[in-house]
Amino acid sequence: MDSFFDLFDPSPSSGSNSDSDLRNGNDDDSSNEQIDTIGQLLHHHHHHHRTDDSSNELVLKGIDFNRGFLPPEPQLGNIEYKLKLINPSKQRFEHLVTQMKWRLREGNGEAIYEIGVSDSGHLHGLNDADMTVSLHTLNQMARKLDASTSILRRKSLADHRSVVEVLVRKIPDDQHNIEVRVAVLGGADAGKSTLLGVLTQGEFDNGRGLARLNMFRHMHEIQTGRTSCISHETLGFDAEGSVINYKYNEMMTAEEISDRSTKLVTFMDLAGHRRYLKTTVQALSGYCPHHALIVIAAGNISNMTREHLAIVHALDISFSIIVTKIDLAPPEPILFELKNLLTSIGYRKVPYLISNQDDVLNANAHQSVEQIVPIFCVSNVTGEGLGLLIQYLYVLSPGISNAEKERLEQQPIEFQIDEIFRVSEVGTVAGGLLCKGVLTENSQVKVGPLQDGSFFSVTVQTIHRNKAPCRVVRAGQSASLSFNTVEPMPALRSGMVILPDYESSDVACGCFFFQAQVSVLFHATRIFKGFQTTVHIGSIRQTAIIEGIMGAGDTGIGTNQSASVLFRFLRHPEYVRPGMRILLREGTSKGIGKVTQVFPLKQTLNTGTTG
Repeated sequence: MDSFFDLFDPSPSSGSNSDSDLRNGNDDDSSNEQIDTIGQLLHHHHHHHRTDDSSNELVLKGIDFNRGFLPPEPQLGNIEYKLKLINPSKQRFEHLVTQMKWRLREGNGEAIYEIGVSDSGHLHGLNDADMTVSLHTLNQMARKLDASTSILRRKSLADHRSVVEVLVRKIPDDQHNIEVRVAVLGGADAGKSTLLGVLTQGEFDNGRGLARLNMFRHMHEIQTGRTSCISHETLGFDAEGSVINYKYNEMMTAEEISDRSTKLVTFMDLAGHRRYLKTTVQALSGYCPHHALIVIAAGNISNMTREHLAIVHALDISFSIIVTKIDLAPPEPILFELKNLLTSIGYRKVPYLISNQDDVLNANAHQSVEQIVPIFCVSNVTGEGLGLLIQYLYVLSPGISNAEKERLEQQPIEFQIDEIFRVSEVGTVAGGLLCKGVLTENSQVKVGPLQDGSFFSVTVQTIHRNKAPCRVVRAGQSASLSFNTVEPMPALRSGMVILPDYESSDVACGCFFFQAQVSVLFHATRIFKGFQTTVHIGSIRQTAIIEGIMGAGDTGIGTNQSASVLFRFLRHPEYVRPGMRILLREGTSKGIGKVTQVFPLKQTLNTGTTG
């Protein structure tokens, strides 16, 4: 792989040629152009992306631990530089502990400390005696917060000095582990299910699909080898970073993996076949994964993969790419294609090929700030490259800042229902994501909307997370709920929400009509009033009709245009509120936007069902 590494090397020549080629239109793949337009449009939304090539070069240079410097210390996020921590005064120690608490909150329970590095990113290094004292102080700080520390890597400099990178981890009080939700996407034959089978079962594949059999739920999936529904699998890590999966011992259950792990990675294996694309989009917008892995088989990048890349980019989810089947085909051609695609104007990402442990830690530390896309090359048959991927998952942090998390937890609850099960002796069970608030057992809640837009009251009886019972769910966590009702419960459906049951007249209500500011990413002709499209808003997926386009007159709107659009749900009312992200999809047409206004169905005392 090393001979190829210069392709991703930050020398000016390698970065700029391909970029200018793409800009001058020397790319003859029409599907690429479509992706480009999507990216160009998104580029207006993501103003934090780099705009000039020179800064792009700098981004690449700044990552490398081996160059003798790091980028300046980020103000936000969970990374802290410390030149030395030697015998601080009592007051200084308290200040350091408060700072560590803040960094841990930013990383949802995980922080990375670089010892021997100045705030500007210069690697000064410390001699052995100073480093020992500094690490001891760091341990004391962590102990004060009931946190654990583990050394990720040590780099030796001249004059017997060294720099050490330490992972500090504190599991939040209401959880017994830190959970990261990872969506796994890719074309139909990329080897997603096989990869997850190998990671979660701990057995290599035999090259004929043995590993993926463990992942399938339905008979037709086993027969065709294709995933149609979303399956959830977990991979656990203990405090030392050792993997806890089904191979850990013979009798491991999902519940035990969760109990023994300090960190849990929950994978959502999403369908790769075009026929199931709507399930995939719904899961991505509904489950809000922290990270996505896009799996590509060495050979060629399919249009399906391009579609997945565009969707992940549109929903602003950080992602990594895994090139599989490198035992069958050399990865070089596909890496070259990926580099061109990711550095194109649409994406402006920095491809970062992972070839050793240092790369793993560099990529993780700078992924959110620098728009890096880590690329792994693996074989599920020989196991090549899997160790680096597992290590990356171990250090991957959930990535929503804690200030944001606390803000969400203080809001009234809003739980989006994604899946509905019938369980004997329990009744209806609703699975989904708690977007806001904190939900506990025995809470009085209301569920809806029903066909007339109204909600009905129920009590939450039990809560399960990762197949294990728990008492409380917090914003950003997924869970399954069962209910206690006096009257028989109306039929639930995916897309409904659970809200707090207030006594006051503040009545939640579903709506048929809503307005959104929409940008068309791609449409072959133009979109007019009367156009029907599938709308995804959170876990809602329903056909909606465009009732009006403001200011478009008779001309409608086309690719790269945006307008305020009035929609009407076709089948039943939904609970929508302003500010929600919306994704439109019909055939090859795509659009994204935000809900600006909602027109609730007014409720009367003698509600007759409408619609």
